[in-house]
Amino acid sequence: MRTGYLFLAAIIFCSFCFQEVNGQRSTSAAVNPNSTLVADSACYRLNFKKLAIPSLFIAYGISSFKIDGLRELDRSTRHEIWEHQPGHIRLDNYTQYVSAVMVYALNAAGISGKNNLKNGTIIYATSQLISASLVVPLKHIVKEERPNGSNKLSFPSGHTATAFSSAQFMFREYKDTNFWLSISGYSFALFTGVYRTLNNEHWVSDVVAGAGLGILSTELAYCLYPKINTLLSGKNKKTETMVLPVYQNKSFGISLVKKF
Repeated sequence: MRTGYLFLAAIIFCSFCFQEVNGQRSTSAAVNPNSTLVADSACYRLNFKKLAIPSLFIAYGISSFKIDGLRELDRSTRHEIWEHQPGHIRLDNYTQYVSAVMVYALNAAGISGKNNLKNGTIIYATSQLISASLVVPLKHIVKEERPNGSNKLSFPSGHTATAFSSAQFMFREYKDTNFWLSISGYSFALFTGVYRTLNNEHWVSDVVAGAGLGILSTELAYCLYPKINTLLSGKNKKTETMVLPVYQNKSFGISLVKKF
C-alpha cells in the first residue's frame, strides 16, 4: 500500500521532468552541442521548479511524525509487508550506485554527458558530500527506530538518498541529449527505495524523505560547481587537479590529486 505512494511520487516527478525538458527544447536547440560544460554549469541556477519535488518529498517525510494518518500508513504498510513476508534481497546495497556507474560507462562508450569526466566527478562527489552531511546528522537527531528494531537510525533512508542523488546526476547529464536515457536511472533509485521497505529496514516515509534529500543534494551540487571548480583550480594556471572514484574493501570513495 505505502509503496504505491512511492510509485505515484515517482510518476509525478518524471512528469515534472518531462515538462521541464519540453520547456527547454527550444533553447537547447540553439545551443552549440560542442559547447563546454563549464559554461553551462556557470549558468545553472536553482528555481522553484527544481526545488518543488524534493521539497514535497522531504515535507512528506517530516509530516509523518505529526500527522497521524501518515504514521498509520507507515504502520499498515509494514504490517502488510510482514504478512506477505517477501524474501529479503540485498541488491539495494548496490543499485543505489547504478545510475552513477552508468554515467561513467556511457562516457567510456563515447556517449558524452553535459560535463566531461573530471567536472562530472566533482559534481557527483559534491552531491554525495552534501547528501551525507544532511542524512547522517538527521539520523542521530531524529532517532527513529527502524521497522526491524535493529537501531534508531531509520529516518531518513541513506540508501535511497544515494540512489536518487545518483539518478538525478544522470538526469542532469543527459536530459538535453536523450531524455529517455536520462530518466532510466530513476528505475534503479525506485527499486532501491522499495526494497529498503520490503527488507524491513525503513518506513516508507523514510524512503520518500531520502529521495527528496538525494535529489536536493544533486541540485545543490550543480549550483555550487562553479565555485568549487574555481577553488580546486586555484589562481595558478599550471596546477592540475584530478578527482577520481575509488573502490576499495567493498566501499566507494573519492580521491583528489593536485599537481603543482
